[in-house]
Amino acid sequence: MSTAFDTQSALPLPDALERLARRRAAQRMGWIGHATVFTVVQLLLAALAWRSGYAWNVWPLLGWGVGLVLHGAAVWGAAPGGRLHQHLLAAERARLRREPGNAGL
Repeated sequence: MSTAFDTQSALPLPDALERLARRRAAQRMGWIGHATVFTVVQLLLAALAWRSGYAWNVWPLLGWGVGLVLHGAAVWGAAPGGRLHQHLLAAERARLRREPGNAGL
């Protein structure tokens, strides 16, 4: 019998990976909460703007939308443990190892 729940993914990982998995999950849940509040508030502002006859709600939509996009980019693209972060971290480690006095580190 097949189930949709993967029991292997529910098992704890070694400590370092478990902390990373929990941190990533928390960051993504934070972004999902941010996106949900953004959507609800923007719908309410759109209704108020529609009643007033002027589309003033575009300004908070654009301003907050930029913040939401940047938050999403940080969480989904460059989050600690993400590919970009890992690449930059490896490059910095290599640079530090090449500096005089850090050869033994």
